[in-house]
Amino acid sequence: EVQLVESGGGLVQPGASLRLSCAASGFTLSGVAMSWVRQAPGKGLEWVSSINRSGSTKYADSVKGRFTISRDNAKNTLYLQMNNLKPEDAAVYCCQIATTRGQGTQVTVSS
Repeated sequence: EVQLVESGGGLVQPGASLRLSCAASGFTLSGVAMSWVRQAPGKGLEWVSSINRSGSTKYADSVKGRFTISRDNAKNTLYLQMNNLKPEDAAVYCCQIATTRGQGTQVTVSS
């Protein structure tokens, strides 16, 4: 059974950093493409970043240069390093494989 468990969210001030983690089980993370998506209150689901099997990465324009997606194959864990956070980054962040998403972790950015 595929399971994705996110962690690392929290309340931070603008300009701060957070690192989100997504612990995967039921499959080998290194063999698949993975994504991070987010949903802010009252808004639709927004794609944030992806990493493919070869390690190539892509980012939404809104986070390019501030966020970094990576994975630790030994830990079967996906990460999202988020720097210089802005209030508009506040959302529930979920990792995703195909159409399966985890429950998500809340990120709040407020002064």
